[in-house]
Amino acid sequence: MAEGTGELAGQVALVTGAGSGIGEAIARALAASGASVAVTDVDLAAAENVAASLPGGAAFELDVTSAVSARGAVAAAESALGPLDILCNNAGVSTMNRIEDLSEREWDFNFDVNAKGVFLVTQAAIKGMIGRGRGCIVNTASMAGKKAVPLLAHYAASKWACIGFTKSAAVEFGPHGIRVNCVCPGYVRTSMQERELAWEAELRGMTAEAVAAEYIRLTPLSRMETPEDVARVVHWLCTPAAGFVTGAAIDVTGGANLT
Repeated sequence: MAEGTGELAGQVALVTGAGSGIGEAIARALAASGASVAVTDVDLAAAENVAASLPGGAAFELDVTSAVSARGAVAAAESALGPLDILCNNAGVSTMNRIEDLSEREWDFNFDVNAKGVFLVTQAAIKGMIGRGRGCIVNTASMAGKKAVPLLAHYAASKWACIGFTKSAAVEFGPHGIRVNCVCPGYVRTSMQERELAWEAELRGMTAEAVAAEYIRLTPLSRMETPEDVARVVHWLCTPAAGFVTGAAIDVTGGANLT
Protein backbone atom coordinates (compact mmCIF):
# COMPACT_ATOMS: atom_id res chain seq x y z
CA MET A 1 0.00 0.00 0.00
CA ALA A 2 1.25 3.47 -0.81
CA GLU A 3 2.68 5.68 1.89
CA GLY A 4 3.54 9.37 2.11
CA THR A 5 1.61 12.40 1.05
CA GLY A 6 -0.06 13.52 -2.15
CA GLU A 7 -3.45 13.35 -3.82
CA LEU A 8 -3.00 9.63 -4.52
CA ALA A 9 -1.44 8.63 -1.19
CA GLY A 10 -2.63 5.18 -0.13
CA GLN A 11 -3.61 4.16 -3.66
CA VAL A 12 -2.15 1.41 -5.83
CA ALA A 13 -1.73 1.82 -9.57
CA LEU A 14 -0.71 -0.51 -12.38
CA VAL A 15 0.69 1.01 -15.57
CA THR A 16 1.29 -1.05 -18.71
CA GLY A 17 4.07 -0.28 -21.15
CA ALA A 18 5.75 1.66 -18.35
CA GLY A 19 9.34 0.75 -19.12
CA SER A 20 9.80 3.87 -21.25
CA GLY A 21 8.08 6.78 -22.96
CA ILE A 22 4.58 7.85 -21.97
CA GLY A 23 4.13 4.88 -19.65
CA GLU A 24 7.26 5.73 -17.69
CA ALA A 25 6.12 9.35 -17.38
CA ILE A 26 2.71 8.22 -16.13
CA ALA A 27 4.28 5.89 -13.56
CA ARG A 28 6.51 8.72 -12.31
CA ALA A 29 3.61 11.18 -12.09
CA LEU A 30 1.45 8.77 -10.10
CA ALA A 31 4.31 7.86 -7.78
CA ALA A 32 5.11 11.54 -7.21
CA SER A 33 1.50 11.97 -6.11
CA GLY A 34 1.85 9.25 -3.48
CA ALA A 35 0.65 6.10 -5.25
CA SER A 36 2.44 2.76 -5.09
CA VAL A 37 3.01 1.86 -8.74
CA ALA A 38 3.25 -1.53 -10.40
CA VAL A 39 5.48 -0.79 -13.38
CA THR A 40 4.74 -3.38 -16.05
CA ASP A 41 6.25 -3.99 -19.44
CA VAL A 42 6.96 -6.83 -21.84
CA ASP A 43 10.60 -5.83 -21.25
CA LEU A 44 11.06 -6.72 -17.58
CA ALA A 45 14.52 -5.15 -17.34
CA ALA A 46 13.12 -1.80 -18.51
CA ALA A 47 10.28 -2.04 -15.99
CA GLU A 48 12.73 -2.87 -13.20
CA ASN A 49 14.90 0.10 -14.10
CA VAL A 50 11.94 2.49 -13.77
CA ALA A 51 10.51 0.86 -10.64
CA ALA A 52 13.85 1.02 -8.86
CA SER A 53 13.70 4.83 -8.96
CA LEU A 54 10.16 5.12 -7.62
CA PRO A 55 9.15 5.18 -3.95
CA GLY A 56 6.91 2.17 -3.46
CA GLY A 57 7.49 0.97 -7.01
CA ALA A 58 7.56 -2.67 -8.11
CA ALA A 59 8.20 -4.22 -11.53
CA PHE A 60 6.34 -7.03 -13.26
CA GLU A 61 6.59 -8.57 -16.71
CA LEU A 62 3.39 -8.21 -18.71
CA ASP A 63 2.56 -9.17 -22.28
CA VAL A 64 -0.77 -7.41 -22.77
CA THR A 65 -1.66 -9.67 -25.71
CA SER A 66 -1.90 -12.66 -23.35
CA ALA A 67 -4.83 -13.17 -20.99
CA VAL A 68 -2.68 -15.47 -18.84
CA SER A 69 0.04 -12.82 -18.57
CA ALA A 70 -2.51 -10.12 -17.76
CA ARG A 71 -4.12 -12.13 -14.96
CA GLY A 72 -0.71 -13.09 -13.60
CA ALA A 73 0.61 -9.53 -13.56
CA VAL A 74 -2.49 -8.14 -11.86
CA ALA A 75 -2.40 -10.90 -9.25
CA ALA A 76 1.32 -10.39 -8.60
CA ALA A 77 0.93 -6.62 -8.34
CA GLU A 78 -1.96 -6.90 -5.89
CA SER A 79 -0.07 -9.48 -3.82
CA ALA A 80 2.94 -7.16 -3.58
CA LEU A 81 1.29 -3.75 -3.28
CA GLY A 82 -2.37 -4.26 -2.42
CA PRO A 83 -5.68 -4.04 -4.31
CA LEU A 84 -5.61 -1.90 -7.44
CA ASP A 85 -7.25 1.49 -7.32
CA ILE A 86 -5.90 2.71 -10.68
CA LEU A 87 -5.22 0.97 -13.98
CA CYS A 88 -3.48 2.79 -16.82
CA ASN A 89 -3.63 0.81 -20.04
CA ASN A 90 -0.79 2.54 -21.85
CA ALA A 91 1.08 -0.19 -23.76
CA GLY A 92 0.98 0.55 -27.48
CA VAL A 93 2.71 -0.18 -30.76
CA SER A 94 2.69 1.14 -34.28
CA THR A 95 3.84 0.29 -37.76
CA MET A 96 3.42 2.40 -40.88
CA ASN A 97 2.43 1.42 -44.40
CA ARG A 98 0.12 2.22 -47.26
CA ILE A 99 -3.12 0.26 -47.16
CA GLU A 100 -2.34 -1.55 -50.40
CA ASP A 101 0.94 -2.77 -48.93
CA LEU A 102 -0.29 -3.39 -45.39
CA SER A 103 0.21 -6.97 -44.23
CA GLU A 104 -2.24 -8.98 -42.16
CA ARG A 105 0.55 -9.42 -39.62
CA GLU A 106 0.89 -5.64 -39.20
CA TRP A 107 -2.87 -5.27 -38.78
CA ASP A 108 -3.02 -8.00 -36.14
CA PHE A 109 0.05 -6.71 -34.28
CA ASN A 110 -1.47 -3.25 -33.86
CA PHE A 111 -4.87 -4.57 -32.82
CA ASP A 112 -3.46 -7.23 -30.48
CA VAL A 113 -1.59 -4.64 -28.42
CA ASN A 114 -3.58 -1.43 -28.86
CA ALA A 115 -7.09 -2.84 -28.64
CA LYS A 116 -7.09 -6.42 -27.34
CA GLY A 117 -4.42 -5.55 -24.78
CA VAL A 118 -6.63 -2.85 -23.26
CA PHE A 119 -9.49 -5.34 -23.03
CA LEU A 120 -7.43 -8.17 -21.53
CA VAL A 121 -5.77 -6.14 -18.78
CA THR A 122 -9.04 -4.39 -17.95
CA GLN A 123 -10.77 -7.74 -17.69
CA ALA A 124 -8.02 -9.02 -15.39
CA ALA A 125 -8.39 -6.05 -13.04
CA ILE A 126 -12.08 -5.25 -13.17
CA LYS A 127 -13.57 -7.97 -10.99
CA GLY A 128 -11.58 -6.79 -8.01
CA MET A 129 -12.54 -3.18 -8.66
CA ILE A 130 -16.20 -4.12 -8.95
CA GLY A 131 -16.01 -6.07 -5.70
CA ARG A 132 -14.52 -3.06 -3.92
CA GLY A 133 -16.98 -0.62 -5.51
CA ARG A 134 -14.34 1.78 -6.74
CA GLY A 135 -11.61 2.24 -9.32
CA CYS A 136 -10.18 4.44 -12.03
CA ILE A 137 -9.08 3.26 -15.47
CA VAL A 138 -7.26 5.49 -17.94
CA ASN A 139 -6.44 4.19 -21.41
CA THR A 140 -3.90 5.71 -23.79
CA ALA A 141 -5.60 6.16 -27.15
CA SER A 142 -4.40 8.71 -29.74
CA MET A 143 -5.59 11.62 -31.82
CA ALA A 144 -5.37 8.98 -34.57
CA GLY A 145 -8.46 7.47 -32.93
CA LYS A 146 -10.49 10.52 -33.93
CA LYS A 147 -9.37 11.41 -37.44
CA ALA A 148 -8.11 10.07 -40.75
CA VAL A 149 -4.40 9.24 -40.66
CA PRO A 150 -2.87 8.21 -44.00
CA LEU A 151 -0.15 5.55 -43.70
CA LEU A 152 -1.50 4.61 -40.26
CA ALA A 153 -4.95 3.28 -41.14
CA HIS A 154 -4.47 0.10 -39.12
CA TYR A 155 -3.04 1.96 -36.12
CA ALA A 156 -5.84 4.54 -36.32
CA ALA A 157 -8.45 1.78 -36.45
CA SER A 158 -6.97 0.18 -33.33
CA LYS A 159 -7.11 3.49 -31.48
CA TRP A 160 -10.70 4.13 -32.60
CA ALA A 161 -11.38 0.71 -31.05
CA CYS A 162 -9.67 1.81 -27.83
CA ILE A 163 -11.89 4.89 -27.60
CA GLY A 164 -15.01 2.85 -28.31
CA PHE A 165 -14.08 0.33 -25.64
CA THR A 166 -13.39 3.14 -23.16
CA LYS A 167 -16.81 4.71 -23.65
CA SER A 168 -18.65 1.39 -23.46
CA ALA A 169 -16.73 0.35 -20.33
CA ALA A 170 -17.56 3.68 -18.69
CA VAL A 171 -21.26 2.92 -19.04
CA GLU A 172 -20.92 -0.67 -17.83
CA PHE A 173 -18.71 0.09 -14.84
CA GLY A 174 -20.13 3.44 -13.76
CA PRO A 175 -22.80 1.92 -11.49
CA HIS A 176 -19.96 0.15 -9.63
CA GLY A 177 -18.20 3.42 -8.83
CA ILE A 178 -15.54 2.89 -11.49
CA ARG A 179 -14.54 5.67 -13.88
CA VAL A 180 -13.07 4.89 -17.31
CA ASN A 181 -11.48 7.54 -19.51
CA CYS A 182 -8.82 7.81 -22.17
CA VAL A 183 -6.27 10.35 -23.32
CA CYS A 184 -5.55 11.05 -26.97
CA PRO A 185 -1.96 12.27 -27.43
CA GLY A 186 -0.63 13.88 -30.59
CA TYR A 187 2.96 13.98 -31.85
CA VAL A 188 4.84 12.78 -28.75
CA ARG A 189 8.63 12.66 -28.66
CA THR A 190 9.33 9.03 -27.78
CA SER A 191 11.37 6.15 -29.18
CA MET A 192 8.23 5.03 -31.01
CA GLN A 193 8.01 8.43 -32.68
CA GLU A 194 11.64 8.19 -33.75
CA ARG A 195 10.82 4.99 -35.62
CA GLU A 196 7.71 6.58 -37.14
CA LEU A 197 9.70 9.57 -38.36
CA ALA A 198 12.05 7.26 -40.22
CA TRP A 199 9.20 5.20 -41.67
CA GLU A 200 7.21 8.22 -42.81
CA ALA A 201 10.29 9.86 -44.28
CA GLU A 202 10.97 6.78 -46.39
CA LEU A 203 7.36 6.36 -47.50
CA ARG A 204 7.00 10.03 -48.46
CA GLY A 205 10.46 10.60 -49.88
CA MET A 206 11.42 13.15 -47.20
CA THR A 207 13.99 13.41 -44.45
CA ALA A 208 13.08 12.54 -40.88
CA GLU A 209 13.94 16.11 -39.90
CA ALA A 210 11.46 17.46 -42.45
CA VAL A 211 8.74 15.18 -41.13
CA ALA A 212 9.43 16.31 -37.55
CA ALA A 213 9.27 19.95 -38.65
CA GLU A 214 5.89 19.23 -40.26
CA TYR A 215 4.60 17.71 -37.02
CA ILE A 216 5.54 20.91 -35.19
CA ARG A 217 3.97 23.06 -37.91
CA LEU A 218 0.74 21.07 -37.55
CA THR A 219 0.73 21.66 -33.78
CA PRO A 220 -0.74 25.08 -32.92
CA LEU A 221 1.29 25.28 -29.70
CA SER A 222 4.36 25.02 -31.95
CA ARG A 223 6.44 22.37 -30.24
CA MET A 224 6.75 18.62 -30.04
CA GLU A 225 4.71 17.03 -27.27
CA THR A 226 6.49 15.35 -24.36
CA PRO A 227 5.49 12.23 -22.41
CA GLU A 228 5.09 14.46 -19.35
CA ASP A 229 2.41 16.50 -21.17
CA VAL A 230 0.34 13.32 -21.37
CA ALA A 231 1.21 12.10 -17.88
CA ARG A 232 -0.07 15.28 -16.23
CA VAL A 233 -3.53 14.76 -17.75
CA VAL A 234 -3.56 11.08 -16.82
CA HIS A 235 -2.66 12.04 -13.25
CA TRP A 236 -5.51 14.56 -13.14
CA LEU A 237 -7.97 11.93 -14.34
CA CYS A 238 -6.90 9.71 -11.44
CA THR A 239 -7.47 12.37 -8.80
CA PRO A 240 -10.65 13.45 -6.99
CA ALA A 241 -10.64 16.62 -9.14
CA ALA A 242 -11.87 14.43 -12.01
CA GLY A 243 -14.28 12.51 -9.82
CA PHE A 244 -17.29 13.13 -12.07
CA VAL A 245 -15.47 12.56 -15.37
CA THR A 246 -16.05 9.25 -17.12
CA GLY A 247 -16.30 8.12 -20.73
CA ALA A 248 -14.13 11.02 -21.89
CA ALA A 249 -11.54 10.87 -24.68
CA ILE A 250 -9.42 13.90 -23.85
CA ASP A 251 -7.27 15.48 -26.55
CA VAL A 252 -3.73 16.15 -25.31
CA THR A 253 -2.21 17.30 -28.57
CA GLY A 254 -1.27 20.98 -28.37
CA GLY A 255 -4.07 21.47 -30.90
CA ALA A 256 -2.65 19.06 -33.50
CA ASN A 257 -5.96 17.24 -33.67
CA LEU A 258 -7.50 20.45 -35.10
CA THR A 259 -5.24 20.67 -38.14
